[in-house]
Amino acid sequence: MPAAFAQATPATETAADAMSTGEVRKVDKNRGKMTIKHGPLANLGMDAMTMVFRVQDKAMLDQVKVGDKINFVAEEPNGQLTVTKLEKQQ
Repeated sequence: MPAAFAQATPATETAADAMSTGEVRKVDKNRGKMTIKHGPLANLGMDAMTMVFRVQDKAMLDQVKVGDKINFVAEEPNGQLTVTKLEKQQ
């Protein structure tokens, strides 16, 4: 069905567009936050800057250290900037 395929395509493109790049500047495991120097966050309409993000799952903080280059998705559930997906760049 072409119509079903057409509907699925934008969701896939949106997820890919939402992935941003950055560098970890600080990890705060006690508060469940990390500071990221990031490029533009297209899905949130934000320019490149350095800012603090909450993480959806504190276990994400065990995957990275200061200086790591990352790919991530940030969203704003309840008005709080939160990393919902995190991948360390190889």
